[in-house]
Amino acid sequence: MSTEVLSAAAPYLIEQNYDAYTEEQHAVWAELVGRMLPELERHAAREYLEGFEIIGLRRDRLPKLADISARLKPRTGWSSTAVSGFLPAPAFFEMLATRRFPTTTWLRNREHLEYTPEPDIFHDVFGHVPMHAHAVFADFLEHYGRVCAQTADAAVLEKLGRLFWYTVEFGVIRQGGEVKVYGSGLISSHGECLNVMGGHCAIHDFALEEVVNTPVKVDELHKLLFAVRSFDEIYEAMQEAERRALCNTL
Repeated sequence: MSTEVLSAAAPYLIEQNYDAYTEEQHAVWAELVGRMLPELERHAAREYLEGFEIIGLRRDRLPKLADISARLKPRTGWSSTAVSGFLPAPAFFEMLATRRFPTTTWLRNREHLEYTPEPDIFHDVFGHVPMHAHAVFADFLEHYGRVCAQTADAAVLEKLGRLFWYTVEFGVIRQGGEVKVYGSGLISSHGECLNVMGGHCAIHDFALEEVVNTPVKVDELHKLLFAVRSFDEIYEAMQEAERRALCNTL
């Protein structure tokens, strides 16, 4: 974990009380994983599937964040850091910039298996964290946090937010002649994943200009996503976005 002291995020940091999870919650976790994993074994990027094994996720029990961090930190320097809930932007960017992924500890209930309006531990850990074991993706995510933490222009932040949305949250990649998913919103949502795999979503080649100028819609299944050829491409796009932001041309 980074040794940098958090300021904006400090009020939101908590400890995961693992012993407080009930057997019903472990059963819900197992059901969520059981619904998604067979699809992901066919349709997820190989880096996600490798990361799933690297961080030691269990199919039948909720994850212990300390155990995940112990596996991640020697590999990419990232940790899964428990937070109390949704973070304001400065706190979120600060945590990414210091390689601490803000991770909620609550879990949706059985009545809301398909969708929850705010991220829970299934979205955060199952959806996001396996990708943090990939060195290039890990570097991209830290770089994104550092640039955003230093940016005050709301219009620039909105465009950078679209870059995050169409990569970290709803990113797809071409591998072996097929479109594979890696974004957490696709990984953790059965409906979103099937929407893409069923051919109901247009897939354009990733281009920074188009990505940052494509508005985000959160109230419907995606009709357009952007496929990279490698994760180097999103890191290079982040570097280009930073250059454009500095030159007021983003």
